[in-house]
Amino acid sequence: MAQTTARRVSGALPGRSATRKYAASSRMVFLVVLITAAVAGAWPAAVFAATQPSLGTALNFAALAGSTITNTGPSVITGNLGLDPGSAVTGFPPGSVTGTEHISDAVALQAKNDLVTGYTDAANSSSTSDLTGKDLGGQNLTPGVYTFSSSAQLTGSLTLSGNGVFIFRIGSTLTTASNSVVLLQDGAQACAVYWQVGSSATLGSTTQFQGNLMALTSITMVTGANLTGRALARNGALTLDTNDITPPSGTCTVAASTSPTASTPTTGAAAPDSMFPGLVLLIAGGGMIAFEIRRAYRAR
Repeated sequence: MAQTTARRVSGALPGRSATRKYAASSRMVFLVVLITAAVAGAWPAAVFAATQPSLGTALNFAALAGSTITNTGPSVITGNLGLDPGSAVTGFPPGSVTGTEHISDAVALQAKNDLVTGYTDAANSSSTSDLTGKDLGGQNLTPGVYTFSSSAQLTGSLTLSGNGVFIFRIGSTLTTASNSVVLLQDGAQACAVYWQVGSSATLGSTTQFQGNLMALTSITMVTGANLTGRALARNGALTLDTNDITPPSGTCTVAASTSPTASTPTTGAAAPDSMFPGLVLLIAGGGMIAFEIRRAYRAR
């Protein structure tokens, strides 16, 4: 009888030991997955979202268009002016260009080709927030990719906050009301703001706009509207009336090949996108835990 009891005890201990080992292993796997998921889930959506479109030599131009460039009044273009394949540039003077005019030459052609690349990069960027139907006026946005399925409107003030890339993907037109303004704060830079407009853009009178304005067709700047950035009309005309276009000054500190670090957006946040990596890890972790538990039971 004593020998039989000893065998039962001896046979039971390894099973319990194995079960404890598998349970400990399962707990360790769970903790690792949970911590990783928490970090990935809490990571700002914008970190995964926006990189700078590649404009190449188009960055050497303050104004670039496809068909014509026309001006009324004492507009000032600080930098180079380019036109291709069109050849009609009128209104200079009274307007002035501080740089070089490239009209239907190899330099203008290359810049236009690079504009197509940059425009396409912006159009294909992954959205972090859909603002369709919302006025940009009164918004306070952090770096990310903001989409409009059709037209976009700016009435009043738009504030862009934080050092990172801002991309606005607009399905059709962009229009600003008179006296509208784009404000930059907390490290935001005009050089890292991109407006990809699916048709034409119109900046209302005395608008103070910022960023690289890329329109598929035309850009019209109404009397007194000013742009800190670039006016880039791919296929159509650039029409000016007593405007100033000034490229961003200084070096753009956001690298073209890396994603920006951004704080959580005040408006237009993309929480569902930021949660996705964590959700995937939790599902994978759950499967690993279930597998470990099954092995533990088989080993008993």
